[in-house]
Amino acid sequence: MSTVTVVRAGALTTVQDLGRPGHAHLGVPRSGALDQPAHRLANRLAGNPEDCATLETTLNGCAVRTGAAVTVAVTGAPCPVRVDGRPVAWGAAVRVPAGAVLDVGPPSAGVRSYVAFAGGVAVPPVLGSRSRDLLSGLGPEPLADGVPLPLGTPYGPSTGADAVPWPAPPAGELVLPLVPGPRDDWFAQEAPAVLAGGGFRVSPASNRIGLRTEGPALVRSRAGELPSEGMVLGAVQVPPDGHPVVFLADHPTTGGYPVIGVVPEPALAAAAQALPGTPVRFVPVRA
Repeated sequence: MSTVTVVRAGALTTVQDLGRPGHAHLGVPRSGALDQPAHRLANRLAGNPEDCATLETTLNGCAVRTGAAVTVAVTGAPCPVRVDGRPVAWGAAVRVPAGAVLDVGPPSAGVRSYVAFAGGVAVPPVLGSRSRDLLSGLGPEPLADGVPLPLGTPYGPSTGADAVPWPAPPAGELVLPLVPGPRDDWFAQEAPAVLAGGGFRVSPASNRIGLRTEGPALVRSRAGELPSEGMVLGAVQVPPDGHPVVFLADHPTTGGYPVIGVVPEPALAAAAQALPGTPVRFVPVRA
């Protein structure tokens, strides 16, 4: 089995695939790649099925040394990609020789890049997935310098892509559609206008569990707290400080704070790429 060895782990680089759905009743979130379109594209460019595991980097990339020649592809947040110091293509299949160092640099825009290797990262699956779940601790540990990662057997040549779509990360404003409910009646009548007013921004405390916001506090119209109830991907929960939190892939499966609405899943890739300080606006939509 071929391997790659971590030379530079980066701020937070984890192994991710499409996650482990179907275990919420056990308290296990779905997890998986935060920017799933970028993950799927990286696998396609590397000649893999979309459910193969990739590396998800955060803010400053990572670097690995190959044990054998391998085809790789880097997508997600645009970033410099180098092989033994020489620039190579982002968003395309690249052949990396045996013993070479693949270096994925800091993004020029966005937060998370995805690195696919032909055959996928073949760490042992847990509950059917190779994803690291930061909340429950399931899956392989985040990358550390010197750690070897096994790769699977390549599936075949890259099929390529006629175009590599890249929705620009929200440098100006992150606009998130919001389906109201189920607990929007727990908030003052002006709450929808406050959400749509654009006074929020992405908090530096955001992570794979949730996109936290700073800005105006939503005012409650009802006192007390709820019994814990199920939480879904994209739920916008409002803790006692009044600042909305958008639940991402590693979110808890239950919670007792009211959910004012839900961001549809297709919009969450943009949330995954929003830098701290990015303005946020929630636009009500119908389900």
